[in-house]
Amino acid sequence: MEKLHLLSVALGLAALAGVNLYLTVFATGLAIHFHWITLGPQYQSLEVLGNPWIIGIAGVLYLLEFFADKVPWVDSIWDAVHTVIRPIGGALLAIQVLGHPSPAFTVIVALLAGGTSLLAHTAKAATRLASNTSPEPLTNIGLSLGEDAAVLGGLTLVNLSPLLALIIFLICIGAFWYFARRILRSIKSKIGSTRKKLEKPADRNVSVQ
Repeated sequence: MEKLHLLSVALGLAALAGVNLYLTVFATGLAIHFHWITLGPQYQSLEVLGNPWIIGIAGVLYLLEFFADKVPWVDSIWDAVHTVIRPIGGALLAIQVLGHPSPAFTVIVALLAGGTSLLAHTAKAATRLASNTSPEPLTNIGLSLGEDAAVLGGLTLVNLSPLLALIIFLICIGAFWYFARRILRSIKSKIGSTRKKLEKPADRNVSVQ
């Protein structure tokens, strides 16, 4: 049962890292540093996240992401850069949760956590790409704030009920992949219509004043 809870916390943090790695580390580090949460004996390895240097660096990087995440297309470029960073960060967080278990269990959890982070990251990146086909920036701002709120809420849920948090995360990721085809079709149709407008020859019969 204890290993199941450890696995739930590890994969839960990995899923949140796939959405926003820096906020996950920053908020968790603050909570540990200021004793807003009490770590059980099996989670003492997470105390390192409360180090002021880790909190400071994660905070600066989150601040950069906070602004980059709200600008159309800049957010997609940011996501592309973090396609590797978030899964690796999620895997490292999961390994840190485990402490020092058997090497085989560490490798298994690292693979699962990296995959979970990648799925969450892909869901976020695809949703942002779809929103960027709309010219107005309000959608991006709303999505960004919603993602930040989801990460903070997810961290709270991981602290209260790790197993429930993991189930909800997996349901959300599964729901995204269920609707992924529609999202991709929408992106393709919008890109296709934009390309046709750009390739359409100008009307040369229009007189110039």
